[in-house]
Amino acid sequence: MRILITGGTGFLGKNLAQALIARGDTVTLLGRNFTASQQLIALGALPLYADLRDHDTVIRACRNQDVVCHAGALSAPWGRKRDFYAINVGGTAALIAGCRRADVARLVHISSPATIFTGGDHIETDESAPYPQRFSSHYAASKKLAEELVRAAPDLPSVILRPKAIFGPGDQALLPRLIAAARAGRLPQIGAGRNRVDMTYIDNVVHAILLSITAPAAGKTYFITNGEHIVLWELIRTVLAALGLNTNLRRVPLPIAFTAASLMEARATLTGQEPLLTRYTVAVLARHQTYTIAAAQRDLGYHPVVSVADGVRRTIADLAK
Repeated sequence: MRILITGGTGFLGKNLAQALIARGDTVTLLGRNFTASQQLIALGALPLYADLRDHDTVIRACRNQDVVCHAGALSAPWGRKRDFYAINVGGTAALIAGCRRADVARLVHISSPATIFTGGDHIETDESAPYPQRFSSHYAASKKLAEELVRAAPDLPSVILRPKAIFGPGDQALLPRLIAAARAGRLPQIGAGRNRVDMTYIDNVVHAILLSITAPAAGKTYFITNGEHIVLWELIRTVLAALGLNTNLRRVPLPIAFTAASLMEARATLTGQEPLLTRYTVAVLARHQTYTIAAAQRDLGYHPVVSVADGVRRTIADLAK
């Protein structure tokens, strides 16, 4: 098959491309920086430089493609609203237009559980959970609008996946940020430290996408996780200990953390500099966030292929290099 990957130079995009090339697919990578993708290009991946805000190029990129995997997005806890909307909403709209024009057979859209995150506890939440009236971040609001655009195109067979907390060797966003904060002495434990969360090892997300490309089920949304509910702060301490870092973290009660984050956000609004802490980050680090993968198991045949424990071991080994 001929498959276009947006966000093809990112963590998920590169891992997906490697799996597709290994099985014989022709892969086009849409991205902005191919410096770290030379190995994939040597293996046959076709690079296409484009920003998701360049709608004409995005539309043309869909030509002669059988499948489009939309993994590209602006994903950050802080930033300008117009940037999130231009990239995550406008880019998705252009991609849908390109898929329709090129008669693409399947769009796999990568979204996030952030779209339904209320800032409170989510326990065994399923896909019937409604969107909140107020969103926890510009990112969450923009991804919700992107999901709605995909659903509003019933003539385009699509699957929406919401992987939770993707991690693994090569990731620069999840565990590395926490480790960097710990090394700088700026990682407190927020809340009681007993909140359980779901995480998803990178190979499992790739596995879910491969299943979605050919699954008979289309037009639905699925949570993708490892199916294990992990005590977050126990995991963080395990990683810190394995790297020889201090695990005796200062404890900050949740109300105090929210207040501090609110003040930091107010200051950031005036200065334009990203705050050290946001209310969204506080909630993500302190609330229960577990999701059922029963629908993905039933409709896609999805089952995690790598456990959290094995994934963490592989990630620590990579970080320790």
